[in-house]
Amino acid sequence: MKAAGQAGSIGDMDHWRDETTVLHGDGGLTADSAVVPPIHYSATFRADDAAQFADMANTPRHPGFYTRYGNPVHKRVEAILAELEGTETALLMASGMGAISTTILALVARGDHVVAQRRHYMSTSKLFEEVLPRFGIESTIVDQTDLKAIASAIRPETRLIMLETPVNPTLSLTDLEAVAALARPKGIITIADNTFASSLNQKPHALGIDIVVHSATKYFGGHHDITAGAVCCSRELAEKIWGMHTTLGSVLSPMDAWLLLRGLRTLPLRMERINSNALALAQWLEAQPQVERVFYPGLASHPQHDLALRQMKGFGAVIAFSIKGGFGATSRFVSSLTLATHAVSLGGVETLAVHTAAMWAGTMTEAQMESAGIEPNFVRMSVGVEHIEDLKADLGRALAGTR
Repeated sequence: MKAAGQAGSIGDMDHWRDETTVLHGDGGLTADSAVVPPIHYSATFRADDAAQFADMANTPRHPGFYTRYGNPVHKRVEAILAELEGTETALLMASGMGAISTTILALVARGDHVVAQRRHYMSTSKLFEEVLPRFGIESTIVDQTDLKAIASAIRPETRLIMLETPVNPTLSLTDLEAVAALARPKGIITIADNTFASSLNQKPHALGIDIVVHSATKYFGGHHDITAGAVCCSRELAEKIWGMHTTLGSVLSPMDAWLLLRGLRTLPLRMERINSNALALAQWLEAQPQVERVFYPGLASHPQHDLALRQMKGFGAVIAFSIKGGFGATSRFVSSLTLATHAVSLGGVETLAVHTAAMWAGTMTEAQMESAGIEPNFVRMSVGVEHIEDLKADLGRALAGTR
């Protein structure tokens, strides 16, 4: 499909693959023939006369009025993201949670009901469990792997179903097509957090999902140097979400938008290596005697591997695994890594690893961690683009120290 009318066209985009879209989906060369687009680092933009100013001020998402409303660099990135996700348009925001929170608050009101997954990114779960109830919006939390549970949770006042797949951090999956089929006849809007998969590995909109959200901090940026969020959807929904966005003000800076644009240019190249490395490393980890269990959708041992094959083209960077010996052995393992960096986030060029129980002990209760599937010996690793044999060697040395 076309790239949402968000940028100039340099040819017929109907046949373009993702590899071409990330390079040319924002409309090609700038007016001054610069191959690399400029950073429009201005909070506000000049009008030539009163009539033009009125037009700028009253045009939703105008890219040349005020950067909280839009910016020329935002426009370029949004065109590419819309094309990658197959939606009419996209919106950029300052973080993934900014995108999620703004989207949900734009679409629900007091008395409405939301269905959400038991396992979500921690801050998304807090939004449903702690924030929305303050505004009279009730949520029902269900097991995302149980389609009957999702169907049973739907009420006449249900307005949204919030999904995330693969889920953080246990990598369980949600059947996007099946949930969309449940929601659509009832007029319920579906939202899918596609962060852990990326637009190259999974396209929820093609499976019937209305709104796709991302932490663009991750794969899209790709270098662990920006924080950003994205919402991909129809123009009608985007207008509602944009209205809330201008009120809440989760605005991405022009510099970060430009870095995001630069990151997108190499997304297919990075994803190809990341997918290959992660699958190979997951298979290697399954054979290690110090590893209790490996969770990765690309493994035949994953309980939803068949679903992964149906709705994903690749399986992403994140591997979760359990270390034999409990909390202490897991802590020693993560501390012993030298090539894999001990840091949060995912989807960048460097491999990152975290001991999840240690990371979230200060912000989640034991009951919340148990509900989220976070066990004391759980490791979450985001595999980067290093040579696979070097990664195996690093993990092998660290595993040897857990004995």
